[in-house]
Amino acid sequence: MFTEWFDLWLAFALPVEVPPARDRLAGSLIGQCLGDALGFVVEGYSKEICQEYVDEILLTDKAGTIGRSPHQFGQYTDDSQLTRTLIESYVACRGFDPEDYAQRLADLFTEQRVVGRGRASTAAAVRLAQGVPWQQAGVPAPYAGNGAAMRAAPIGWMFPNRHVTLIETARVQARITHTDPRAIAGSVVIAGAVALALRTREGRLKRETMIETLADWVRPIEPSFAADLEQLQSLVGREPADAHWLISRAGRKLGDNDVGTDRWQASDDIISGYVVPSVLWSLYSFLRSPEDYWGAVCLAISGGGDTDTTAAMTGAISGAYLGLDALPRRLAERLNDCGTWNFDELVALANAFSTVRNRGA
Repeated sequence: MFTEWFDLWLAFALPVEVPPARDRLAGSLIGQCLGDALGFVVEGYSKEICQEYVDEILLTDKAGTIGRSPHQFGQYTDDSQLTRTLIESYVACRGFDPEDYAQRLADLFTEQRVVGRGRASTAAAVRLAQGVPWQQAGVPAPYAGNGAAMRAAPIGWMFPNRHVTLIETARVQARITHTDPRAIAGSVVIAGAVALALRTREGRLKRETMIETLADWVRPIEPSFAADLEQLQSLVGREPADAHWLISRAGRKLGDNDVGTDRWQASDDIISGYVVPSVLWSLYSFLRSPEDYWGAVCLAISGGGDTDTTAAMTGAISGAYLGLDALPRRLAERLNDCGTWNFDELVALANAFSTVRNRGA
């Protein structure tokens, strides 16, 4: 009864668009891949270097002039590769099938097709390839990297108006590679943010409601993550320098370095691969510029560190909210994965997902 009442309340709090328009699903996927490709250029660099890249390249109409060796501009990384694979699995199975998705992940890693792989996801993929069931393959705590959150956007596409099913599905897809509650909560947050963006009509975004709703959804999974989300309410109104200082430290107790990130330890100078600050920074970047995809992604990259992931997650939410037409087409059309899965193929995949979803899969 409570669940039904809560969904009814959300329907009035956030006006629902059912089914989500195709261009908003394509916008979410292309928005993620483009953010990923833009952030990949400076992934792992300091905040200062990333801010210089934003100021001197991205904000001066020079975006796309440099890539990340040995790749030319347009290459996206594991963030979007694993997201795309989740969509492929959904289309092939006409619904979410964790066993099928886990096998596809294992194949992607085994065939050495992953760009910028994370340690936890790689370790899980190795176990999957060895025949370990997906329910047992995930890396345990304290590995709380953002590998599950970065690929969670399509879960929001699947269940934009069914939050209980969304939460459970986001938890399941996360557990394939990550079992730490913080990593699972991060998956729910990104999936939930995309769903709420999809069901919000243009110009009707309620920032406070979005943050409160996401905090409510993850509180039973990881109360500390919910508390950090609640703090985001006051941070969105603060300037990026102040917000960055606080968000980069989120999710840690004094002297705590036991966060088990995939690629970088928690840092006071960058937004690391630790799931709590990277998800919070991505949400902050979107909510600071909800009507401006480019501004949101540039802000995400300016945080330094795991820039491909933060820009990918920010781009997925922003693209879902604004739609495909709001994205810079000339750059999006250069997207590719080692010469495959270009812009047209990605849009076609998003459209195929929409067809399956609308038929009630």
